[in-house]
Amino acid sequence: MAARGLLWLAAAGLALAEPRYRPDWASLDARPVPAWFDRAKVGVFVHWGVFAVPAWGSEWFWWHWRGEHRADYERFVRSRYPPATTYADFAPLFTASDFQPREWARLFQRAGARYVVLTAKHHEGFTNWGSPVSWSWNSVDTGPHRDLIGELGQALRESNIHYGLYHSLLEWFNPLYLTDKESGFKTQSFVLQKTMPELYDLVLRYKPDLIWSDGDWEAPESYWNSTSFLAWLYNDSPVKDTVVVNDRWCNNCSCHHGGYYNCADKYKPGTLLTHKWEMCSSIDKLSWGYRSNMHIDELMDEASIIEELVQTVSFGGNYLLNVGPTKEGVIVPIFQERLLALGRWLDINGEAIYESKPWRVQMENSTNSVWYTSKGPVVYAIFLTWPQDSLLKLSSPVPSPDMQVTMLGLAGALKWQKSPDKGVLITLPYVPPSLVSAQSGWTVKLEGVQ
Repeated sequence: MAARGLLWLAAAGLALAEPRYRPDWASLDARPVPAWFDRAKVGVFVHWGVFAVPAWGSEWFWWHWRGEHRADYERFVRSRYPPATTYADFAPLFTASDFQPREWARLFQRAGARYVVLTAKHHEGFTNWGSPVSWSWNSVDTGPHRDLIGELGQALRESNIHYGLYHSLLEWFNPLYLTDKESGFKTQSFVLQKTMPELYDLVLRYKPDLIWSDGDWEAPESYWNSTSFLAWLYNDSPVKDTVVVNDRWCNNCSCHHGGYYNCADKYKPGTLLTHKWEMCSSIDKLSWGYRSNMHIDELMDEASIIEELVQTVSFGGNYLLNVGPTKEGVIVPIFQERLLALGRWLDINGEAIYESKPWRVQMENSTNSVWYTSKGPVVYAIFLTWPQDSLLKLSSPVPSPDMQVTMLGLAGALKWQKSPDKGVLITLPYVPPSLVSAQSGWTVKLEGVQ
């Protein structure tokens, strides 16, 4: 009898065991995206690497210079650096001498970011930690002589901010990669000796909350071994229950396989998606890395950032806003100003953003300036343009007799009435024109609507 009972307990334990994911897309795609990511809504992207040394054009500097031999990049190097300069010569100049990780964390916290994604390695192959398979081409052996990933991770976690790592599968000029590419990706020397060892090292060493994969577009999954890595990540890694990944794991994965969808840089679906997704955007509209030749009219203003955020969250997405620090590790004041403006807006309106869900209607059809989110029975209408005569018309909500309307950031209820056709008319408080022009969106909270 006792033996039979033990057998029953063992069988019950097996039945209750978590399912193991197979190394194929059908199994891996069935894994739910961990809930923290959908609740977070707002993140900051940080593109930082050796490309911050020339700080010109974009973070694709090396490729435009040596891969495409663009004349403007060649002229730039000739005019600024000694003859015979190579890209490797930039690494010692990537000093991070002013990098203060706790100051970064405080800035990101004030910006309202619930997660931060740092480039562990971009397509140039330089790693921001002491990668054991990136000899002399990493931030510990040269340049800063610091573990940039580890330092920022500690500061972010002290601030209760989730930590994500961007990692490029490919490296433009790595000889192993170029040899595999020449073979039509029939050989896997680069994957087995470089890409996969680095991914496993990042997970085991830093236990990231998110892996933002990139550099996938030239080769299929059979080359990258992505499904094998993801099966280990979901089944046996130290972050198996909490880690979030995106969809850039092979040349036909984007918007189809992986975790949440990126689909493309600055992706705007324009409709409600059934799958969790993220829009990554950059304050500098022409680059992700820092460039010294940027102009003010090439940067996103506060209103544009708020509009992208609101549209993204209304359609069920997360918003990941990018900054590029200097080679010294400074986030320049204009980027700080934009981040702090976002944070001030979220201080008032964050209730309508964080942990929200899309409503049955995402936007008013009659205008592109009113967007909806919800939390349970509560509906939020975020309007980006102050209406004429301070009378806000919302066609989509169906009011109940005891509907309550308030405005985030203000005390007291607002007056409302049924619209003659459909919806409601809300009388907004008087706001001086100077204050209206200085703000970038407001939120009314509707309780008791359908």
